[in-house]
Amino acid sequence: MDKKNFAFGRMNYILLAIGMVVIILGLILMSGSGSNETTFDADIFSARRIKVAPVICFAGFIFMMYGIMHKPKDK
Repeated sequence: MDKKNFAFGRMNYILLAIGMVVIILGLILMSGSGSNETTFDADIFSARRIKVAPVICFAGFIFMMYGIMHKPKDK
């Protein structure tokens, strides 16, 4: 198979995988127990879930856009 038929190079796929891992990490940081009708969990308003995790997810999406637009250097 000719390598010129592929849309992305090897480095693009590596960058996309790293971006996906960063997004998943942000989503894990956002998760946690929630409140229900009988109990209130103040952790839903923690800085980790409201500020840090969305910034990490956003950085992952930006990194994935970079991975898509990255052009390999010609040898």
